[in-house]
Amino acid sequence: MKTTLLLALCLTAWCASLQAVTPNIILMMGDDHGWEETGYNGHPHVKTPVLDEMAATALKFERFYAAHPSCSPTRASFLTGRHPNRMGTFTPGWSFRPEEITSAHLLSKAGYHCAHLGKWHVGAVKKASPVSPLSMGFQECLSHDNFFEMNPSLSRNGGPPEVFKGESSEILIREAIEVIERAQKAGEPFFQVIWFGSPHEPYSGLPQDLALYDDLPAKYTKQVKLTSNETGGGTKRPQGEVLRERYAETTAMDRAIGTLRKHLAQNGLRENTLLFYCGDNGTSPDAALGFPHRGAKATFYEGGTLVPGLIEWPARISKPRSTSVRASTSDLLPTVAAIVGQPLPQRPLDGIDLSPVIDSTMTTRPTALHFWEYQTAGKKAGAEPYIAPELQQGTTPLVKKMGGKATRDFTNFHHPVITEDDYLGPRSIIEGDHKLVIHEQKNGAPKIELFDLKADPAEKTNLAAQQPELVKSLQTKLRQWQDSVLKSLTGADYGK
Repeated sequence: MKTTLLLALCLTAWCASLQAVTPNIILMMGDDHGWEETGYNGHPHVKTPVLDEMAATALKFERFYAAHPSCSPTRASFLTGRHPNRMGTFTPGWSFRPEEITSAHLLSKAGYHCAHLGKWHVGAVKKASPVSPLSMGFQECLSHDNFFEMNPSLSRNGGPPEVFKGESSEILIREAIEVIERAQKAGEPFFQVIWFGSPHEPYSGLPQDLALYDDLPAKYTKQVKLTSNETGGGTKRPQGEVLRERYAETTAMDRAIGTLRKHLAQNGLRENTLLFYCGDNGTSPDAALGFPHRGAKATFYEGGTLVPGLIEWPARISKPRSTSVRASTSDLLPTVAAIVGQPLPQRPLDGIDLSPVIDSTMTTRPTALHFWEYQTAGKKAGAEPYIAPELQQGTTPLVKKMGGKATRDFTNFHHPVITEDDYLGPRSIIEGDHKLVIHEQKNGAPKIELFDLKADPAEKTNLAAQQPELVKSLQTKLRQWQDSVLKSLTGADYGK
């Protein structure tokens, strides 16, 4: 009896010690939230007081990038530290693969309680799926196959969808707080990935948030394309009305993040919790106002990939500061692995450990950033599915319909043989301050652009003709990186 009691006391002490020295980690991401759509980055309309406070008191990344200008690929990079093309997550609706190693896998080994909340979109969330959150390292989840609005349908731990009444960001944070409380009772540090459904279209907002933007319909009258909340199909509406609803969603998401921060502070958790926020790609075209960067979501210019990036961790980031080091969603797995002392997966990674940035010892990124949209046209015909199609069928409905269907299915295929056509598609490389962008054209040679991002962050001046040697060097490096990615795509990294 005494021995049992002693063991219990020792276990309790060990758990308390673990919580004292091991940081909790919460990684958040907005949906279609571009760099400029924050108050702290100078947006003329949108109100984000919580993110603004984080930017003023913590670590602000001036140049944080989504690994891809669209959502599913970026999410794959966020979880694995690898470019999405390595695992066949080419565009939205393409899943990743069961053999991938996620940050949740690593942190589970380190004793963390791991939970996913919100948008998943790298495979089906149902229990049977081999790439659901529960199959990819998380112990619990409240997730959606794709995006969601007010009163979302969500799947708890892979079960059938349930409707949760209310504003979606508030719902996710309420659930996140409950997960935190369960982890605390179990004496475990917590790791959470919270992927909001906002501010992705179609838009909706609470009355008090909509009222903040009542002046916008009169200011922006051009018609833009988006989804109808009434029919689930495409529609056109005046941009000012759209922005009013979009910004209301953004403000509600911002407020929900504030609720989480307050909970951490009130429960003595704020000091040693790493709280991170970014977007998954640039602002969507229906909402993009054309400043200060070129392009929008789905483009390979800065407006397509630059997103907000913030880290709050008072125990290690004691003073506010900003960094010009270029960072990416692919850097998240290497960073959290280093923080908790877990070895990296033995396979090619595209991200780097950002701990030196957190500690102010890195001022320049030592490796290049690469971006690439693989061309999927015709790839499905005759190819062997990587996962049985019935396991890739989604269950959680959403407003936007595709082919008359309110749920989303996923795909992924074996790519055993690589051909020259596999190297095609919009792509770019950033090395130092120089960025090379390549687009194939229907007739003739590819369009090649070179920009000096320090002198020309809006990418207005093409320097390719003036610096042919630099263009050639960057082309060679980009091609060598593509060689590595395509080797991964064949499954070579999985040791089969």
